[in-house]
Amino acid sequence: MRASGLVDGAIAGAVGSAALNVVSYLDIVLRARPASGTPEEVAGRLAGVAHVDLGPEDRAANRRSGLGPVLGYGLGVVAGAVFGALAGDRRVPLAAATGVLGGAVMAGSDGTMTALRVTDPRSWRRSDWVADIVPHLAYGMAAAATWNRLRPPSSARCR
Repeated sequence: MRASGLVDGAIAGAVGSAALNVVSYLDIVLRARPASGTPEEVAGRLAGVAHVDLGPEDRAANRRSGLGPVLGYGLGVVAGAVFGALAGDRRVPLAAATGVLGGAVMAGSDGTMTALRVTDPRSWRRSDWVADIVPHLAYGMAAAATWNRLRPPSSARCR
């Protein structure tokens, strides 16, 4: 395993995380829906599990508000780095990499929210699933495209 795979994967994960957030915010704009409170709730529950005091409630609310998105970016960057470690120096077909990366991040975020009892996907409506799947596909596609862009074409490796 080469360090460049980890670093390039982390870069791809960061790009994917930015794409996920842009798509999520566009959904807020288009449907005029409120922003989700689940990232902040996850941050608060994780702080509780880790026995981390976030301070008095007015400050704790602000910290949860900041920690939620940071945790999301962290998950995206780590998922990209793991992908990079596993993929090595290879380009990966865009459709396959999109599915693997988007699915992994969706499973990680939804699994964490479910385990912490922040949400129950069994109760989600079709629109909830679409609002969850589309940004994760955007993550996967942006991360996969970035990963492949950072890999030299196979003919360049043969020289």
